[in-house]
Amino acid sequence: MLLRMRPWVRGLAAFSVAAIALAVEGSAGGVRWTAPPRWQAAAPRPMRAATYTIPAAAGSEAGGCGVFFFGKGQGGSVEENLNRWETQFESATKPKRSEQTVHGLRVRRMDVSGTYLAPGGPMMQSQGKKPGWRLLGAIVEAPEGLVFFKCVGPAATIAKAEREFDALVASISVATAKA
Repeated sequence: MLLRMRPWVRGLAAFSVAAIALAVEGSAGGVRWTAPPRWQAAAPRPMRAATYTIPAAAGSEAGGCGVFFFGKGQGGSVEENLNRWETQFESATKPKRSEQTVHGLRVRRMDVSGTYLAPGGPMMQSQGKKPGWRLLGAIVEAPEGLVFFKCVGPAATIAKAEREFDALVASISVATAKA
C-alpha cells in the first residue's frame, strides 16, 4: 500500500515513522512513558528521573519538563504537591485540576499560569520572577509510589507543547519486567 501512495505522502509516512523511532522512552516508579520526539532529553539532574527541554515557541524561550520519583511514601501527597505547584505562581489564574485514569493508573493533572517564582536550590528559594509563564503537571499513582511530571515555561511555549504533554500522559503505563 505504501508503494501506491503519492511521493509526498510516502515521504510524510516515512517522516512519521522516523519521528516515532526518535521518541524517548523513560521509566520510574514502576511506570514507563514516551516523551514527544520534539522534546530533547537533557543531562541527568539531582532528584529527577528525567529532564526534557521543550522547544521554544516563536519569539519565546524554551521550557522544561522534569520527571520526579522519590520512592514509595516519599515526596508528599498528591494534594500537597498540587498546592505547592500552585503557590509557585504569583498573580496566578485559577488552577485547572482534573483527574483521569490512564492504562489503569490514576493521574491527577494541573494547569496554572501567571508569574512563576522559579524555585530552585536546596531550599527552593525563588530564582527570580518570570511573568507570563505556565505549568502543566501530572502526578501518577504508580505501583512504586508517586511519579511527578512538571512542565514549566513561557505560556506560548507550553501552549505549543500542550498536545505533546497530553500524548506523554496518555503513553504512561505500568512497566513490565524485561526477560
